[in-house]
Amino acid sequence: MGKVLYRVAEKFISINGEGPHAGELAVFIRFRGCSLRCSYCDTAWAQEEDGPCTQESLEELCAYVKESGIANVTLTGGEPLQREGMEELIESLCAMGCRVEIETNGSISLERFAALENRPVFTMDYKLPSSGMESAMDLNALAILGPHDSVKFVSGSEEDLERAAQIIERYGLTGRTHVFISPVFGRIDPEDIVSFMVSRRLNGVRLQLQMHKFIWDPDKRGV
Repeated sequence: MGKVLYRVAEKFISINGEGPHAGELAVFIRFRGCSLRCSYCDTAWAQEEDGPCTQESLEELCAYVKESGIANVTLTGGEPLQREGMEELIESLCAMGCRVEIETNGSISLERFAALENRPVFTMDYKLPSSGMESAMDLNALAILGPHDSVKFVSGSEEDLERAAQIIERYGLTGRTHVFISPVFGRIDPEDIVSFMVSRRLNGVRLQLQMHKFIWDPDKRGV
């Protein structure tokens, strides 16, 4: 078998725009290809398997991260956990002393990645009704999330918020992982999300705004 080459849509250094480490520097590696087609996707250009990319080896990606001098690494997409060789990349980056975060679309089983000797941090995006992709969610993945992980509910409507509240309560998410509700950019007023959180007394849930979309143009890549 030949050496695995990773199809990289882009890689760059920026700040984490979301999550418990929002505002901290991170190296981002975005992989090409995604199994879902969410209605509001803001990286649709990286979805297609035949989209633009560079093909890079494990050694090249590790060298890029090492040369960056940044300790936080975010593997994103597309959907990174669909990619061949992801376990080896995670293990290699963790062995370098990096904190490795996986941004996953919620449709992929997390079991084999959670069982790695160097377990990554997961940010699972639970797809709500307005995404059109809720039926693809792997609900077993919610049980794997722990105190260092996060689940994100990207909400674009009142129906989405209602569903998010149901899932948070049904799976007891606030008792064991970070829970965020984010607005679909331009579709719902964040104030409405706060009002909903107040009305439902959603203790332990945080409103999350995509920080990078307020610093740079919302459509700008590589940030």
